[in-house]
Amino acid sequence: MASVPSHSEVVIIGGGIAGCSIAYHLAEKNIQVTLVERKSLTCGTTWHAAGLVGQLRATKNLTKMAKYSTELYRKLNEKEDLSAGFLINGSISIAENEGRLQEMSRGASMGRSFGLEVEKISIDQAKDKYPLLDTKHAKAAWFLPQDGQINPVDITMCLAKEAKRMGANIIEKNRVIAIDQVGDKVTKVVTELGDITCDKIVISAGMWSREVGKMCGVSIPLHACEHFYAVTEYSKDIPKNLPILRNPDAHIYVKEDAGKLLIGAFEKKAKPWGMDGIPEDFEFDSLPNDMDHFGPILLEAMDRLPILNDLGIKTYFNGPESFTPDDRYYLGKIPYKDNVFVSTGFNSIGIQSAGGVGKVMAEWISNDRSKIDLWDVDVSRVLDFQDDTEYLRERSSESLGLLYAVHWPFYQFETSRNKIQSPIYNHLREEGACFGEAAGWERANWFAGHNQNPEYEYSYGKQNWFENVKQECDAVRNDVGLFELTSFSKFIIQGKDIVKFLNYLCVSEMNVPVGKIVYTQMLNADAGTEADITFTRLNEEQFMFVTGPTSHNKDYYWLLSHSKNYDIQIKDVTKEYGCLSIMGPNSRDFLQRVCNEDISNESLKFGFSKMLNLNGVECIINRITYVGELGFEIYIPYNKLSEVFQKLYVKNGSAPIKLAGYHALNSLRMEKGYLHWGHDIGIEENPFEAGVGFCVNFKKESPFLGQAALEEKKDTAMKKRKVNFALSNNDLLMYHNEPIFFDGKIVGEITSGMYGFYLDKSLGMGYISANDSYSIEDMINLQKFEIEVAETKYKADGSIKCFYDPGREKILR
Repeated sequence: MASVPSHSEVVIIGGGIAGCSIAYHLAEKNIQVTLVERKSLTCGTTWHAAGLVGQLRATKNLTKMAKYSTELYRKLNEKEDLSAGFLINGSISIAENEGRLQEMSRGASMGRSFGLEVEKISIDQAKDKYPLLDTKHAKAAWFLPQDGQINPVDITMCLAKEAKRMGANIIEKNRVIAIDQVGDKVTKVVTELGDITCDKIVISAGMWSREVGKMCGVSIPLHACEHFYAVTEYSKDIPKNLPILRNPDAHIYVKEDAGKLLIGAFEKKAKPWGMDGIPEDFEFDSLPNDMDHFGPILLEAMDRLPILNDLGIKTYFNGPESFTPDDRYYLGKIPYKDNVFVSTGFNSIGIQSAGGVGKVMAEWISNDRSKIDLWDVDVSRVLDFQDDTEYLRERSSESLGLLYAVHWPFYQFETSRNKIQSPIYNHLREEGACFGEAAGWERANWFAGHNQNPEYEYSYGKQNWFENVKQECDAVRNDVGLFELTSFSKFIIQGKDIVKFLNYLCVSEMNVPVGKIVYTQMLNADAGTEADITFTRLNEEQFMFVTGPTSHNKDYYWLLSHSKNYDIQIKDVTKEYGCLSIMGPNSRDFLQRVCNEDISNESLKFGFSKMLNLNGVECIINRITYVGELGFEIYIPYNKLSEVFQKLYVKNGSAPIKLAGYHALNSLRMEKGYLHWGHDIGIEENPFEAGVGFCVNFKKESPFLGQAALEEKKDTAMKKRKVNFALSNNDLLMYHNEPIFFDGKIVGEITSGMYGFYLDKSLGMGYISANDSYSIEDMINLQKFEIEVAETKYKADGSIKCFYDPGREKILR
């Protein structure tokens, strides 16, 4: 056993496959690393994993990471003194209904655009590749020839052995007792075998991660669930080297191994485990089998694989795995700590993810930030309300099943709802609101009509709310509509150094008149966009900052982490102000009738703010828009929101103002080409590429964060550019990651899509890159664009300018 060093640059807590992969990649960079494991390597979840190594994931970068895992495992498996039992037999995915067919077909298009081999095969071909399969339920099938299977314990040991060979310390039977800190910085990891001072720590402790996080004040909301599989007896009738079989409509995956079949389940309603804590002596343990729970899934498997009716089951296995509230794992740096990183919560895909995770985490740890966009799995998205045991227990029962559920567009979680309701929640519910959840907030996504249930009927086509949202959009474009935007995060930043501080963080000039609203971006040192936001100057030493609710902690701690040398204070006022948004060509006339203040164009120009007395309530009114119309956002004291809403939403025998939801907001902003951070702009894009270079001011008194890098990259918009697209087929919808072709070659992918109800067009936006044959300007002029949706290409119009009111006449009137 390795001795405990007195100091290590990085200490990793947890010896599963992810921790060992991070140790391997850090050691490869000659970084001094020590991994400590409470019991034995792999003893928590890794050891009983099925060992599937698939490559197709939900986003480009996650797919690239999974692809790298395959390459790494192949390389290690080929070394003379290492063996991981890695077999590349491919995988077959079966669709049994139209929704699944659409999902898999769209995924195949995405995967090919990222360089994966994905073959759509006939049902007969699927039968040829998997002779045991009864295809009576199958509607379509796909084959991924480079997918494989591996022994999870062996590959973990390979990573550990290579890490030690490169200088890493790996110490088993060594529980972490405490984590010492000075301020927000971890200084020492206290273990049973000795103390280790360190520069950085990584929490990669699987289902123990939440407990380890609490040792240093870190929130890691996850919960264990029971995961079931069965292994058959050996049979000579089972062909060797079968591909992995995935049949998500039957909730099963099947792996052949040495003449036996492993049948695993991702059932719709899972069984949470460990509500009373994980036993201290838990090591290579399994849980009691539950045939009442697992039996129905096994019957589904027997229906698809008739050989199971004649085979005995050698092993029934049930083991715990950890799941996160949104079914996406946690990577990265804790935003409110100086040197704490996390890699955990893998939701049953840890084996296929771990190779890529180790690589990107090693980069993240050594650079203190990721250089690729991993917002989907960034631990910065964690919000305070999620670290609640009952919330996690209930949500985890749904999370496991979502792995094999159809991933419907606009899907809303069914569990752990109603955590945060605005003061007008009940008013909106009475008016037919169908609520979605974002960052814990219940938000009106759309409003049901008379005798219509406010419930989703999911599909990849035009869902049951399309006509409702069309009416909402028509009201905003032609008359006036009312949105509630209370869920948006709001902060007051104040102090003597406020202008100096914001001028350092923002690309725009922030020394503006009182009342001015500034739309701007915050960049990192590489000129990647960390936030796309607005600031309003309330007085000489005070600004209000507004951002999306899912970016609440990320943006707050980004500001806070850069404030240490400035005389400023940041206060979260999200629940001190509600927000009602009045938008449309008649919005000024409507508001003027119910307030005593002058809000004419002369009194309140676009991009300015003022105080407003509304029904005796002092409010902040901002003339700004996210829909491309004349409009006003009204920030109202939280406890007065219901009172002001009722004043504005008066029925009194006449038709009230039209209520509109977030689907309408999304449609309208898409017509206008407005960005959504995390989708249409992020750390891989700079403002010039995203089409918002007009915000950038290079001539401020002092340079802003990222200015040097941005000046070097200001011409990159000639090579990569955000473009608005309208599909030629209005019956099809774009969502994200649909490949963009120009003259037959892939030049980019869609970042977000939504139907434009007013324009009556299927819209999307995405980035295109110049190639050796065509510049960006050539592409826009020649218009040879096609977008692939579900493995079929369709012509599309591409435009740098937005499709609705590119001259901004409607906003400025």
